[in-house]
Amino acid sequence: MAVPFFSARDVDAAVPPERAYEAVRAGFLAHARGEWTMQPKLYVTNYPAGDFRAMPALGGGHALLKWVTSFPGNPARGLPTVSGLVVLSDAETGLVEAVLDAGAVTALRTGAAAALAAETLGLAGGAAVVGAGVNGRAAARSLKAGGRDVALWDVDEERRRAVAAELGIGVAATEEEALGAQIVVTVTPGRAVLLSEGSLRAGQHVSLMGADGPGKAEIAVAEIARVRVFCDEWEQASHGGELAAAVDAGAITRADVTELGAVLTGDAEGRRTDEEITIFDSTGLAIQDLAIAIAAYERADELDLTRIEL
Repeated sequence: MAVPFFSARDVDAAVPPERAYEAVRAGFLAHARGEWTMQPKLYVTNYPAGDFRAMPALGGGHALLKWVTSFPGNPARGLPTVSGLVVLSDAETGLVEAVLDAGAVTALRTGAAAALAAETLGLAGGAAVVGAGVNGRAAARSLKAGGRDVALWDVDEERRRAVAAELGIGVAATEEEALGAQIVVTVTPGRAVLLSEGSLRAGQHVSLMGADGPGKAEIAVAEIARVRVFCDEWEQASHGGELAAAVDAGAITRADVTELGAVLTGDAEGRRTDEEITIFDSTGLAIQDLAIAIAAYERADELDLTRIEL
């Protein structure tokens, strides 16, 4: 049996940012309604080098398994931080339907989730993305596709200017300027806190996309405790995401956190006032990967794809 293989280039060709946004939004809704299911993300760790993650999901007539890595030191070796494969199967027969590059799928769904949270919870105004890696680029593309004016910041001046020129967006003059934008998306390795206590101002929204594992943080626990908190999925976020440290410190509980899917279905309140500060903790869900994989697979016949004999 020959199945299509979607390289990173193929994934990008099959699923533009606008389609990724629609697919991820539909995935959040399906999961919140109980129509799509997933098991907890499994970490196989090899710290300090990095970790491997196994992520299964079921929905929309398909099943998915993503085997993906996060090795922060790889760029210094000329290697990608994120790599791996996504396997999409038919939920009725169990047969493999497609294999996709996991890095490209991850970037698309990360960017789409960042923009979805911003559009759902944020106010009108400009946006800034902090971090110009693969996922930061995807977030900037998604925000731009949604009509936002976007500025980019990265500690590497050459990279931030090159990526901004490539995407046709602005460059923030300083990190402080970027973090002061109406909408902020942080996509860093999570090794340093960007947002200290009291740093966020009334009306801001921040999509926190970088701290997706134990020990990572982009925002101080004290700042989490004073703002309105949303996440992609409570169990995952409270154990391995930005919220984990705040939960361990007793600064927040389950009652203080709203899942984005519940806001999208209308089962929970989103932003309540223009003055409210909102943050969204993203740990990355398998149902998001499933949404992107299905969207790509729907266009398999339109693309000149490599076929793999199984």
